[in-house]
Amino acid sequence: KDLGVRVSARGTEVTVQGDPDKEALAAHLIDQLVTVVRGGYALKKGDVEIAARLLRDNRAAVLQEFFASGRLRATNGRYVTPKSLNQRQYLDAIRDNDLVFAIGPAGTGKTYLAVAAAVGHLSEKKVERIILCRPAVEAGEKLGFLPGDMAEKVDPYFRPLYDALYHLLDRDRANAQMERGAIEVAPLAFMRGRTLNNSFVILDEAQNTTSEQMKMFLTRLGNNSKAVITGDVTQVDLPPGRTSGLIEAQTVVAAVSGIRFVFFDDSDVVRHPLVQSIIKAYEAYRNGHRPRKAEPGKPGRTARDSSRSGAEPRERG
Repeated sequence: KDLGVRVSARGTEVTVQGDPDKEALAAHLIDQLVTVVRGGYALKKGDVEIAARLLRDNRAAVLQEFFASGRLRATNGRYVTPKSLNQRQYLDAIRDNDLVFAIGPAGTGKTYLAVAAAVGHLSEKKVERIILCRPAVEAGEKLGFLPGDMAEKVDPYFRPLYDALYHLLDRDRANAQMERGAIEVAPLAFMRGRTLNNSFVILDEAQNTTSEQMKMFLTRLGNNSKAVITGDVTQVDLPPGRTSGLIEAQTVVAAVSGIRFVFFDDSDVVRHPLVQSIIKAYEAYRNGHRPRKAEPGKPGRTARDSSRSGAEPRERG
């Protein structure tokens, strides 16, 4: 379906039908998948779709290398497999660099893969602790005006980070690590004045840092530490007139040796299939394309479209 061909199997023979170019790509995909399986990798749900997308985007991609060596060992018995070439490059960048920026739309795995890499480093004792932080401004609320103690105030802002932790580690194990200080979750403001040694540090939602906050964070890195900064530059929630530290950093530190930038796009989205379409629609809208406004009618279609297909649109009151 992803390649636009029909595939049928009979015994040990596989038949591919469709456009000649698409047939050739599908045959190439099947041959590579056979090699992957013979190499000892057990294909899981969704792997064929991932493989098809990889070869469609890059005919020279080697699936055996992608599935076998591209996996990240997060914890005992749990491996994380990248779902796109950009995700693979992201994990490689984290492995090979001490400071990595991941920039792209929601749903591309920026935060999850960073947390997975951090958990892997902690499990293998490459670092002594994981530090997860965020600027708490997404909802435009000032923490001092929210009810509860500090933990209760910041908890909603860190829920995506907790979700990733609980998926990679069971809840009890993750909480135990936090209680003993091996995993710390805190607002970005709490990083000021600290030197973070032997740590894997993740700054999430970095588009909502100010220029001063970004500089402060980048200069916290200590010996034997890694830092990953993630964000979506199209989702800045700072007050008008404030410069995003993430946007500025793309210019200020881009040429600094040892720092790597990885950029994601809508093709890397791994959430519900609709999310990719929604992101494309918003990008088109920002670029000046104005789609027809929705009206009462069939879901996903305008009333005018419905009337063209023979359906009567409802009268307006």
